[in-house]
Amino acid sequence: MEKEEKITLIDAFKDFKEEKNIDRPVMMGVLKDVFLTQIAKTYGSSDNFDVIVNVDKGTCEIYQNFEIVEEVENPASEMTLEEVRKESGDDDYEIGDTYARLLPLSAFGRRGILNIRQNLQGRIMDIEKANVYKKYSEKVGEIFTGEVYQTWTREVLILDEDGNELHIPREEQIPGERFKKNDTVRAIIRSVEMRNNTTPYITLSRITPEFLARLFEMEVPEIADGLITVKKVVRVPGERAKVAVESYDERIDPIGACIGVKGGRIIGIVRELRNENIDVLQWTANSKLLIQRALAPARVSSIDMGSAPGDKVKVYLAASEVEKGIGHGGVNVQLAGMLVDREIEVWRETSKDEPQNADDDDVALEEFTDPQYGNTIDGWVIDKLKAIGCDTAKSVLAIDPEDLAKRADLDMETVDDVRAILSAEFED
Repeated sequence: MEKEEKITLIDAFKDFKEEKNIDRPVMMGVLKDVFLTQIAKTYGSSDNFDVIVNVDKGTCEIYQNFEIVEEVENPASEMTLEEVRKESGDDDYEIGDTYARLLPLSAFGRRGILNIRQNLQGRIMDIEKANVYKKYSEKVGEIFTGEVYQTWTREVLILDEDGNELHIPREEQIPGERFKKNDTVRAIIRSVEMRNNTTPYITLSRITPEFLARLFEMEVPEIADGLITVKKVVRVPGERAKVAVESYDERIDPIGACIGVKGGRIIGIVRELRNENIDVLQWTANSKLLIQRALAPARVSSIDMGSAPGDKVKVYLAASEVEKGIGHGGVNVQLAGMLVDREIEVWRETSKDEPQNADDDDVALEEFTDPQYGNTIDGWVIDKLKAIGCDTAKSVLAIDPEDLAKRADLDMETVDDVRAILSAEFED
């Protein structure tokens, strides 16, 4: 039984050396510390013991050192000359010398060996956790590429080459995307946390602006070389993104470089993001000009930045440009506001000569006060809608309901009622 326990323990040392990514000096220090702890527990002290570990061979030798004296007062650290000569068979020892006795592992007993093994495993696991935490903490903000190992409702699990677990929670996935086992996935390392002293929880994300910026760095050599700088990225994941870029070399067109010949560079990024629309625009420190570029293809008539930094920005558009400027669900104007860190309101600019309804298929809001339409809309509601640049049915329906409620200062119930009335007008 003692022989079997010894072999098992030595095999464990070999496993730790071969399977764990731990430096040799660190491994030796851990092994020595574990054995000295057990020695102190078994013998009361480890002061007169030496532990010699050979990690490469998977061997460990423990020596108990005795001072050779004429009369023994402490049997744990002293021996007489006669005892030493009898045990060692060597007559060269003298009084005052030190005799080192090789201590077999069996001297610790089955329970002691089990304690050593368990403590060793615990210490190695702690070191592994610290190494993984350090490794990935230094990589936060970098792109990680791996294969899906398992999928669940709330997250996707990915394993790296060392078997470490990385997670993409549902809220960090692009809306609508689905993964299956063995899919190759790219994501940005967003955070590394220690939760309840377990292994580090590594969170990956595919929805952050930084992820899109890193993808551009990978696909556009001029960005990687520093000739073009990504100044700001804003996204509504799965819908649309705007990337503002700047070139320090007048000979380089930053927009053309990012898009590539026939869209060859940007198409890979679009596919990676599940066909998310990506607008690349020239960066400028001029907020008005940046808003104009961000609202393209709509042509802006004028912009009122307000008198204070926190004021809402009022953007005036011709009637035919409002829908293009707002974008599907209000995403275009939302992203433009994110670029300049301001809230933008779109106002419809009308001229005296312009007909009330430039779109033959559209209907002016004032007409919905007429009882002939059945359900009517209160005048005060129409006034609030017109105040944010919506004076036709389609201009209201083009805005996301929640955004409409916020901008027009209406409750959701009123917004839902208004949308139902307006939508009915276009039903067959």
